[in-house]
Amino acid sequence: MFDRDLSAVYRQMLRSRLFEEAVKLLWEEGKISGEMHLGIGEEAIAAGVIAHLRDGDAMALDHRCTPPLVVRGVDLVLMLREFMGKGDGLCRGMGGHMHMFSPQHLAASSGIVGSSGPLATGFAMAAQYRNNNCLSLAFFGDGACNQGMLMESFNLAVAWELPVLFVCKDNAWAITTQSSHVTGGNILERARSFGMDSQEVDGTDIEAVYTSAGNAVDRIRNGRGPSFLRAFCPRMQGHYLGDPLRRANMMELTIPLTKAFTTQPGAPVAERSGSLGMLLTLVGKATVEKQLTRNDPITRARNKLKAQKIDISAIDKEVEKEIKQALESALLAE
Repeated sequence: MFDRDLSAVYRQMLRSRLFEEAVKLLWEEGKISGEMHLGIGEEAIAAGVIAHLRDGDAMALDHRCTPPLVVRGVDLVLMLREFMGKGDGLCRGMGGHMHMFSPQHLAASSGIVGSSGPLATGFAMAAQYRNNNCLSLAFFGDGACNQGMLMESFNLAVAWELPVLFVCKDNAWAITTQSSHVTGGNILERARSFGMDSQEVDGTDIEAVYTSAGNAVDRIRNGRGPSFLRAFCPRMQGHYLGDPLRRANMMELTIPLTKAFTTQPGAPVAERSGSLGMLLTLVGKATVEKQLTRNDPITRARNKLKAQKIDISAIDKEVEKEIKQALESALLAE
């Protein structure tokens, strides 16, 4: 089944990637103001999970909502206009990229960390009352797993056997803090402690995501309650475009940080030493992560297709044309 669907799922991944690269271009040109959180590196998670949704299924999204919205079929021009703050955008220019809503797709996002949990639980309650065999989907990051409202959502979803799939996109970072430094225990075991079916998957492997998500969705539609999927993925553009950790160079920072440590007054030496070590460690880890291009889900999907001797040149050209036309249309409306 997956061999037949791989080309279609790859197409959705590429649409998401090229669309967000176009968004990045607009942001760099100053046509989009404020912060911009991209989901580059999350394409396999979005495409692999959403491939199993039907009409009537709902999506509750976080501040990196672009990939799921693209994959679900939301109008690209309307999204670009929204990002640019225009009155003819998807949300009349009032939502920006973090607060996107598409009623016809039953999709909503929020910049409030962890809020996709309660929203998806509400969507699932509606589906349960309607008895329409639909489900809801919640996307959130690993940092959101420390939010109380998400834990409360897990609890209610299990207690009431709601049809909801919770998907944690684990990139190991909570803004500029490594999640391991602020998260006790294991996220997967935390989800399982509620009595919820919970699995882990390599979020850069589209085949693995597609299979795991499919199993979870089948379980939910068969009335066996909620499921939790933890998908590991890279944060290829940092927390937001222009992220200083992403731009940081280890050698460029080491000298001024060390000089400040030895010449500037302030906290006791031991305390400053610990802070300096922590900062250099963060920059070092971010630098290494930046170089791990082998974890690019697009590259991995392309390699799978090539191994199956599937020609993707036509797909690439069609998607490139679609994104180019959407970008031109959004700019022509100026």
